[in-house]
Amino acid sequence: MTHTQRSVEFLGCGTSMGVPMIGCSCAVCRSSNPKNQRYRPSVLVRLPAGNILIDTTPELRLQLVRAGVGLVHSVLMTHYHADHLFGLDDVRPIPHKLGSALPLYCHPDTEAVIRQTFGYAFGPPQTNPQLVVPRLELCTIPAGPFELLGETITPIPLNHNKFHVYGFRFGNLAYCTDVSSIPDASLALLRNLDTLILDCLRPGTQSHPSHLCLADALAVVELLKPKATYLTHMSHQWDYDAPPPMPSSVAMAYDGLRIDF
Repeated sequence: MTHTQRSVEFLGCGTSMGVPMIGCSCAVCRSSNPKNQRYRPSVLVRLPAGNILIDTTPELRLQLVRAGVGLVHSVLMTHYHADHLFGLDDVRPIPHKLGSALPLYCHPDTEAVIRQTFGYAFGPPQTNPQLVVPRLELCTIPAGPFELLGETITPIPLNHNKFHVYGFRFGNLAYCTDVSSIPDASLALLRNLDTLILDCLRPGTQSHPSHLCLADALAVVELLKPKATYLTHMSHQWDYDAPPPMPSSVAMAYDGLRIDF
């Protein structure tokens, strides 16, 4: 199904452990507010020409069914960590519906992990490969802007501790999850945004080696001055019923939130 409007839908905005977290009895993990229940981080970009999925989380089947997504036309991978990759097998029905392999764009480091982790998808042809294995066309993300489904996409190299991570810009919206810092050259690619979706692991000022905390995220917002910012990759320390003080242009995302752009 295609759409006349362009939008981004949060399929998940939680941290790598999800919320509720296994074995935790904190107030957020016991909360009855559905906005405090977060799948692993992923978004769906809905375009007139089709749907682009960013990352394939361990809850991918649940995410796509919950969002009523019948078809994905391409996948962008931010990086190869388990919370962003390990649901890849769930795309198996999609190439069957497309009638061709599903294009998946990634960094060469991520491609190497995909080929190792899902090696069965790249071996000898199966009896019924359309359903038994995820049929994938692996493509390298180029250094600069590229066209996909009629949309110009700008890859944004980000620092996630020592790992290669991409954010992506679609027009005046950018998605930047799993960030510890932003290189100067990438800051230049994030100017003049209407909407910034930004990593923010936990509220407060306690830094993390691989992620932004709220103080870090607000410093990025002050530097880039997007019209609106939505925080993602949030741990169980974030309580939707009791958010910390933030500028009016900054808000917590939640699973199912859709933003037009």
